[in-house]
Amino acid sequence: MATATFEPFDEVVEAQTRNVFQTLNEKDRRRFAAIQARQLGHGGITYISNLLEISESTISRGIDELDTRPDDPAEGRVRRPGAGRKSRACRRARRTK
Repeated sequence: MATATFEPFDEVVEAQTRNVFQTLNEKDRRRFAAIQARQLGHGGITYISNLLEISESTISRGIDELDTRPDDPAEGRVRRPGAGRKSRACRRARRTK
Protein backbone atom coordinates (compact mmCIF):
# COMPACT_ATOMS: atom_id res chain seq x y z
CA MET A 1 0.00 0.00 0.00
CA ALA A 2 1.33 3.44 -0.92
CA THR A 3 1.91 5.96 1.83
CA ALA A 4 0.66 9.51 1.81
CA THR A 5 3.09 12.16 0.59
CA PHE A 6 1.71 15.00 2.70
CA GLU A 7 1.79 16.18 6.29
CA PRO A 8 -1.59 15.47 7.98
CA PHE A 9 -3.44 18.37 9.59
CA ASP A 10 -2.86 19.00 13.27
CA GLU A 11 -5.78 18.41 15.67
CA VAL A 12 -6.91 22.06 15.69
CA VAL A 13 -7.03 22.29 11.90
CA GLU A 14 -8.85 18.94 11.70
CA ALA A 15 -11.49 20.21 14.13
CA GLN A 16 -11.87 23.49 12.21
CA THR A 17 -12.18 21.61 8.93
CA ARG A 18 -14.93 19.39 10.37
CA ASN A 19 -16.75 22.42 11.83
CA VAL A 20 -16.74 24.34 8.53
CA PHE A 21 -17.79 21.20 6.64
CA GLN A 22 -20.87 20.81 8.85
CA THR A 23 -22.12 24.30 7.95
CA LEU A 24 -22.16 23.67 4.18
CA ASN A 25 -24.96 22.32 1.99
CA GLU A 26 -24.64 19.02 0.14
CA LYS A 27 -23.07 20.38 -3.06
CA ASP A 28 -20.67 22.70 -1.23
CA ARG A 29 -19.59 19.82 1.04
CA ARG A 30 -18.57 17.73 -1.98
CA ARG A 31 -16.64 20.61 -3.51
CA PHE A 32 -14.99 21.64 -0.23
CA ALA A 33 -13.82 18.06 0.36
CA ALA A 34 -12.57 17.86 -3.24
CA ILE A 35 -10.53 21.04 -2.88
CA GLN A 36 -9.01 19.86 0.39
CA ALA A 37 -8.13 16.47 -1.10
CA ARG A 38 -6.57 18.03 -4.20
CA GLN A 39 -4.43 20.37 -2.12
CA LEU A 40 -3.01 17.41 -0.21
CA GLY A 41 -2.09 15.46 -3.33
CA HIS A 42 -1.46 11.71 -3.31
CA GLY A 43 -3.47 10.08 -0.50
CA GLY A 44 -5.57 13.20 0.03
CA ILE A 45 -8.88 11.64 -0.96
CA THR A 46 -8.50 8.83 1.57
CA TYR A 47 -7.33 11.20 4.31
CA ILE A 48 -10.16 13.71 3.79
CA SER A 49 -12.68 10.88 3.45
CA ASN A 50 -11.69 9.55 6.87
CA LEU A 51 -11.47 13.03 8.42
CA LEU A 52 -14.91 14.16 7.26
CA GLU A 53 -16.51 10.69 7.42
CA ILE A 54 -17.70 10.74 3.82
CA SER A 55 -17.13 8.25 1.02
CA GLU A 56 -14.23 8.53 -1.39
CA SER A 57 -16.71 8.42 -4.27
CA THR A 58 -18.35 11.59 -2.89
CA ILE A 59 -15.00 13.35 -3.04
CA SER A 60 -14.37 12.02 -6.54
CA ARG A 61 -17.77 13.36 -7.60
CA GLY A 62 -16.80 16.73 -6.12
CA ILE A 63 -13.57 16.71 -8.13
CA ASP A 64 -15.57 15.97 -11.29
CA GLU A 65 -17.90 18.88 -10.45
CA LEU A 66 -14.94 21.21 -10.00
CA ASP A 67 -13.57 20.20 -13.38
CA THR A 68 -16.89 20.89 -15.13
CA ARG A 69 -18.01 23.90 -13.05
CA PRO A 70 -18.33 26.39 -15.95
CA ASP A 71 -20.80 24.01 -17.63
CA ASP A 72 -22.80 23.22 -14.47
CA PRO A 73 -26.43 22.63 -15.56
CA ALA A 74 -27.60 22.79 -11.93
CA GLU A 75 -26.03 26.18 -11.18
CA GLY A 76 -27.76 27.74 -8.19
CA ARG A 77 -29.29 24.44 -7.12
CA VAL A 78 -28.16 22.08 -4.38
CA ARG A 79 -29.46 18.99 -6.16
CA ARG A 80 -30.24 18.14 -9.75
CA PRO A 81 -33.86 18.65 -10.85
CA GLY A 82 -35.98 15.73 -9.63
CA ALA A 83 -33.42 14.63 -7.03
CA GLY A 84 -34.09 14.60 -3.32
CA ARG A 85 -37.12 13.86 -1.26
CA LYS A 86 -40.51 14.22 -2.95
CA SER A 87 -42.92 16.83 -1.60
CA ARG A 88 -45.61 15.79 0.85
CA ALA A 89 -48.35 16.64 -1.69
CA CYS A 90 -46.71 14.42 -4.31
CA ARG A 91 -46.53 11.50 -1.85
CA ARG A 92 -50.20 11.95 -0.89
CA ALA A 93 -51.25 11.98 -4.54
CA ARG A 94 -49.49 8.67 -5.16
CA ARG A 95 -51.19 7.06 -2.12
CA THR A 96 -54.68 8.00 -3.28
CA LYS A 97 -54.27 6.34 -6.71
